[in-house]
Amino acid sequence: MIDPCEDYVALLHQVFDMNAIKTLLARPDMSFLMDGMGGVAGPYAHALFVKELGLAPSCLRGCTPSEDFDGGHPDPNLIYAASLVELMGLKPDGSAAGDEAVKSAPVLGAAADGDADRNMVLGRGFFVTPSDSLAVIAAHAHLLPWVARGGGIKALARSMPTSGAVDRVAAKLGLPLYETPTGWKFFGNLMDSHLLGGADLTPLLCGEESFGTGSSHVREKDGLWAVLCWLSILAHHNLQTPQGALVGVGDVVRRHWREFGRNFYTRYDYEEVDAAKAKELVARLEELGARYAQEGMSAERPVALRNGFELVTLDQFRYEDPVDGSVATKQGVRILFADGSRIIVRLSGTGSVGATVRIYVEKYQPPGDEEALGAETAQALAPLVDLALELTQIVELTGRDAPTVIT
Repeated sequence: MIDPCEDYVALLHQVFDMNAIKTLLARPDMSFLMDGMGGVAGPYAHALFVKELGLAPSCLRGCTPSEDFDGGHPDPNLIYAASLVELMGLKPDGSAAGDEAVKSAPVLGAAADGDADRNMVLGRGFFVTPSDSLAVIAAHAHLLPWVARGGGIKALARSMPTSGAVDRVAAKLGLPLYETPTGWKFFGNLMDSHLLGGADLTPLLCGEESFGTGSSHVREKDGLWAVLCWLSILAHHNLQTPQGALVGVGDVVRRHWREFGRNFYTRYDYEEVDAAKAKELVARLEELGARYAQEGMSAERPVALRNGFELVTLDQFRYEDPVDGSVATKQGVRILFADGSRIIVRLSGTGSVGATVRIYVEKYQPPGDEEALGAETAQALAPLVDLALELTQIVELTGRDAPTVIT
């Protein structure tokens, strides 16, 4: 008989400095909370955080696997992990709750989905977007012993709808950045490149905006790996920090923004939309893109839209796999602006019953303006969201006054 928890903990010992993490967790001003959401992460979390790292079992919640996931939906986001979000001093929209709620929250909170491959990371009154989490981990990857033994990170990758935050890290570190369609198989191909006669891209870090983060230590996203990455980052930042002055999750992310800038980001999901209407929405955008292209739209000749946005690209994302040469087309409509802002439109589940229309909105704020970097996401994105609704005509086509879910 094989104990997979034992094998997994042994693997993580090769990746992380467990002693540094233990030192962090032993601090009296450090606290941690892990929510397994009734899924398979529970036994692994118990083996890792309780047996291996010495934390009390009370740091775990939802870590007894349940056939119906304790009656919940095991999706680690602000909506479905609502009880954890509240315990972390956050409102359902990801903003901080009152001072007392924030003060009593753990320093680090995390959740995993049903099969433990996706993750959500929360600080005390601070929500880390999956895109920011990937970028921060990439900027600190040199701290991981596994990365050091592999000669350093060789490549970074993200799915096309994921924000460009990690692109800024790749540029500063001089690393190749791969923008792939949604789907972990594309990352898997990059991990296998050296086995198929291509470039050696491992160690590789990768991630997607739907709360999936991973690296080439395994060929799949790994929720608990991401949590240990954050524990390693906090351990590094608090190596010389005196008791009572702990550098928290929000402090780390704000430092990252001050160095790389901030990619404000949100996703609007319109579920069970009439499939024909969803396809009409995409077809309209494709026609608009073709017309602008015929008129000579380019980075040198942007199209001026309202609110000061200058459109430079409107197309369907096409990906040619650098490893096996396969081509993936129609992977989502990209609406790209001169200042780095983006609107992405993708369809999911376009069967006869209905489709989900996903609209991703992203605005880049360069470093230098502390007030602008610290703005609320909804406030910073409001003009671009209005433009996205206008360009897609989602309200007119679907009759929906609001999205089903905002993340």
